[in-house]
Amino acid sequence: MLSRGAVRSLLARLRLPPRGWNPAMPPSAAAHRACLCSLSHSSAYGESGRMMPGKKGFLDLGAGRRFAPVGALSLKGCLGWQDGGGGFRRVDGEAAGIKAQVLTTQRQLLCDPEVLPLEDAGTKTLNGNGACRRGKPLGFPEHAVAAKMVVAVDVDEVLGSFLAALNKFIADRYSWNHSVSEYHVYEFFKIWNCSRDRANFLVHEFFTTHYFQDGIHPIPGARDALQNLSSFCSLSVVTSRQDAIRNHTLQWIEKYYPGLFEQIHFGNHFALEGQSRPKSEICRSFGAQVLIDDNPRYALECAEDGMRVLLFDYDNSYPWCKTGVDQSHPLVTKVHNWDEVEEKLLSWVVPES
Repeated sequence: MLSRGAVRSLLARLRLPPRGWNPAMPPSAAAHRACLCSLSHSSAYGESGRMMPGKKGFLDLGAGRRFAPVGALSLKGCLGWQDGGGGFRRVDGEAAGIKAQVLTTQRQLLCDPEVLPLEDAGTKTLNGNGACRRGKPLGFPEHAVAAKMVVAVDVDEVLGSFLAALNKFIADRYSWNHSVSEYHVYEFFKIWNCSRDRANFLVHEFFTTHYFQDGIHPIPGARDALQNLSSFCSLSVVTSRQDAIRNHTLQWIEKYYPGLFEQIHFGNHFALEGQSRPKSEICRSFGAQVLIDDNPRYALECAEDGMRVLLFDYDNSYPWCKTGVDQSHPLVTKVHNWDEVEEKLLSWVVPES
């Protein structure tokens, strides 16, 4: 595994100028162009941008973002392009950032039942790397590799501390006091000594409370690492979360991980209604090469489907991760923090000499 210093040194050598940079342009104009959301055509389109016969009309924004020409929810451009209004609006309360003018027409994002844009959650900050960078440069190159690695990222216990909030709700509401160390499996009915249906009902009750709506905090280091990874990875969310909490999930992701993900997929597992989809099937649908997940069952499922998996056991504190699947399957690797995730993915893109 590459050391942190080696990672930074390597990436410094790989740095290339940002897309749209033209040394002949005045500095202010070049800065504006570098921030624009650029579109590159997939094999479904010819050079003119027309859809080719036999294809479904997708094109790529950066690497991996899927579009359809009509009948879909729209993905607003960089810095909040207002369709028809010709202006921008600030995404949050930060100081005024780079102002730019979007020169491309607004495209429309393919929205099937399992693939969602972040528009409903207020996404306004997408560029060719998955995010419009503001403030100081992160040190990772804009285009470190020719083709980005396609990475699927779980939500609960990987991006946010779901179990801690749920456990507090159960203790406060029902006086079922369990420590996180008791969750040797991520199947709550086995820990709470109740039926599966009862456990599913309690989890859905949790969704309606402030414990869920305000109590799930991001995993330390995740946002910075994902910003770095977006230089050479196409990042999408693949979560087993239910359709019932779809909107809140999108809002939560946009709050803590704005503009970093190409797609959002919901498995709808353990739901009270609706169909579920296996994570391996979802990952296969958009060509994911790597899954980052804390659940050994999903890790094994995807590894057996030919994907590399980083089994996320934050600070070695997740009892349900201690199944040995990372030792029994060659495609599963245990990681304990987001620094290790970052270094491992980079080593797969640029192997050590």
